[in-house]
Amino acid sequence: MNPNPKEIPSILEAKPLPTPTSEGKIETKGARIWYSVYGNGNPLVLLHGGLGNSENWSYVVEPLTRAGNQVILMDTRGHGRSLIYDETYSYGQMAEDVKTILEFLKINKAGFIGWSDGAVTSMILADRYPEMVTGVFYFACNMDDSGTLTEPNFNEQVISIFRRHRSDYERLNTSETKFDDFVGKVSEMQKTEPNYTASDLKRIKTPVCIAQSELDEFIKMEHAVYLADTLPNAKLNVLEGVSHLAPLQDPELFATEIIRFFIQNLFTNC
Repeated sequence: MNPNPKEIPSILEAKPLPTPTSEGKIETKGARIWYSVYGNGNPLVLLHGGLGNSENWSYVVEPLTRAGNQVILMDTRGHGRSLIYDETYSYGQMAEDVKTILEFLKINKAGFIGWSDGAVTSMILADRYPEMVTGVFYFACNMDDSGTLTEPNFNEQVISIFRRHRSDYERLNTSETKFDDFVGKVSEMQKTEPNYTASDLKRIKTPVCIAQSELDEFIKMEHAVYLADTLPNAKLNVLEGVSHLAPLQDPELFATEIIRFFIQNLFTNC
């Protein structure tokens, strides 16, 4: 477990991803999606947050593959190495992109680990295609607009991550769209989506771990409690001493909680 958050380095750097077993790009509706695969075993799909890219998972890949899992990463349309052609973003289409990649890889069913925007995409997959989803480790996001803090905490770590997102985008993305315009387009989506009601959530029967950081800068703790109480097959897991950036702050803790959820009786110990 992490020490006092004041002891966490203020600048959170990712490291290069390990050498993949395979990687490529697939054309989907209105986009070209980059993916990479690591190791063998139980398939786990890791979906990164808004404005970021798969390199934010760099510290988590190795412990998951070491535990006997196959890890699949992909950059969300318009993010990182993935391109978008019409620049219209929606979580529903992102879920369809994931489905396309899994079908290409001939993976019939997988576990999903979603971080922020990636968590929403994971939940939509569990809603639309439950037969493809073993379980969802849902970290740090809202399923309606009541779940976000009125005044987000733009602390030094959050600012440093935003700066790195800019440099990563300029390094990895080959489109002509400037980073600020990209941010604007993604923000438009986030203002109106997701908008799941309690009735919508109750139809999702997939096992879900609602993982919420104790010190999240954007998401209300009471919203995480609401999700865990409303979803039929979910439990809450509060990650102490970390924030919205937990996979970078304490990747060992984060990987351990994922492994507990998916390998040790799915959500029984979550």
